[in-house]
Amino acid sequence: MPGPVDWELAQRVATRIAERKQAAPSYHYGTLAPDFERFTAEAEQLVADETGLVSASGDARARVADRSMWIGANIASFQRLLRPVIDKLEEKTSTKKSRLGGVTGRVGGMEVGILLGWMASRVLGQYDLLIIEDERPEDQDIVYYVGPNVMALEKKHGFPPEEFRLWLALHEVTHRAQFTGVPWLREHFLGLVGQTLDSVDPDPKVLKEAVQRILDARKSGEDALADGGLPALFASPEQRQTLNQISGMMSLLEGHGDITMDRAGADRIPSAQRFSDTLRARRNSAKGINRIFQKVIGMEAKLNQYQAGEQFIEAVEAVGGADLVNRAWEGPSNLPSMDEIREPQIWIDRITEGHDAVAAS
Repeated sequence: MPGPVDWELAQRVATRIAERKQAAPSYHYGTLAPDFERFTAEAEQLVADETGLVSASGDARARVADRSMWIGANIASFQRLLRPVIDKLEEKTSTKKSRLGGVTGRVGGMEVGILLGWMASRVLGQYDLLIIEDERPEDQDIVYYVGPNVMALEKKHGFPPEEFRLWLALHEVTHRAQFTGVPWLREHFLGLVGQTLDSVDPDPKVLKEAVQRILDARKSGEDALADGGLPALFASPEQRQTLNQISGMMSLLEGHGDITMDRAGADRIPSAQRFSDTLRARRNSAKGINRIFQKVIGMEAKLNQYQAGEQFIEAVEAVGGADLVNRAWEGPSNLPSMDEIREPQIWIDRITEGHDAVAAS
């Protein structure tokens, strides 16, 4: 019997969606792999100089992918990440003598496929931070660049390719430096994600509670999807608390990544501000069905959080410079929550009071 997610169907659906609007191949495509290999190495040094973060996992490896390859890599990551949930769902459905397992698997495959197909047409780069010790190391710890999307933006906006590609490499390499240069960060993040997934309960009661929250929000004139879309809506109170920690952490990392990419390449990328303004406008310009889709999957909330992350970094730097920002990398307890991202002074007071107390003793 198929499992809760039909992964082969997910791959087919995602690929079909992603390739509908993909531009015809260009002879310039061959420049991407050597460019990104060179710029990823250069970006690694620039990021280390700017942040002091040096990867403990060796040199970064770049891989240029088409949309289908990116989808395949992310389905593999989803399968690794969702193993605990899948096992739990299979155990629950296997006790019921029904045909619902196959239907559920197809529905799950369609949902994953639609999500990945939509993302594959927009994503420019991605650092895959999932490392599984018993799987092939050559397919892990990769910095991906989605070639067709990169070239489409360069053509649409007239971006100078070498500048734009270095600028993209800076962003993705910054994320790799964060997760492999801060010794505890990767395990802490995956632990939070695992904690959330372990607590998933495939119970119809959860659906009823989520529907009730939507109705209550509508009665009070609030947007039930504003805090993270359906994933947050279906979360239990304990899961929402963990999601708050994950959101605060990811907002910090994205804000730190955006600021680092602009500063680290300032002398090498004259067009950096133009790139930044264009992509920020692209993030916020979704209309119609795209806007609805972003809201439902929680992407709109994430985009707002990333902007809040930049504002958090700037607010902290205004008080204590880069040294105070770097206090966030000292341990999990120093990471800001989402509430502290929104109100940086709360985090500043918490961190500096603890430091002042130690200094006075």
